[in-house]
Amino acid sequence: MIFIALGANLETERYGPPERGLQAALRRLQEMEANPGRRSSWYRSAPVPAASQPWFINGVAELDCHLSPAALMALLLSVEAEFGRRRSVPNAARVLDLDLIDFGGKILEKSADNDGPALQLPHPRLAERAFVLLPLAEIAPNWRHPINRRHIDDLIADLPPDQQIERIED
Repeated sequence: MIFIALGANLETERYGPPERGLQAALRRLQEMEANPGRRSSWYRSAPVPAASQPWFINGVAELDCHLSPAALMALLLSVEAEFGRRRSVPNAARVLDLDLIDFGGKILEKSADNDGPALQLPHPRLAERAFVLLPLAEIAPNWRHPINRRHIDDLIADLPPDQQIERIED
């Protein structure tokens, strides 16, 4: 199974509020043959690390595609750019953030090269982020971290208590 995390805390010029931008990003991925399957609820979360910027809308989706991990990462970055994402400083506010969380349990550490962007699998900070783990648990309740094999419920139990997150009711 392939999982991506989606997030945004700024409006896009074309789609408006973050939630609509995230939904549009899923449609765009489908057009590019990275077909979204199950998707979590949307969650509203405070920036991590804490910052004076708007709260994020986050979710996790399962993808079905025939791309390699590097090709999928390149596709995710191209969709971010298409939606107006400009990388300035780490943890800046953004119109779209698409992170490759897990690619079939693969463990990979790849530097950027002519074949694509840098990529680390599983995502190096996923176990520290409530805005990734809570939505992921919703669609993959039996998921285990590919490196340490810890069950998602145990990872959630170990999250720092200061991460503010709430599920958005549909």
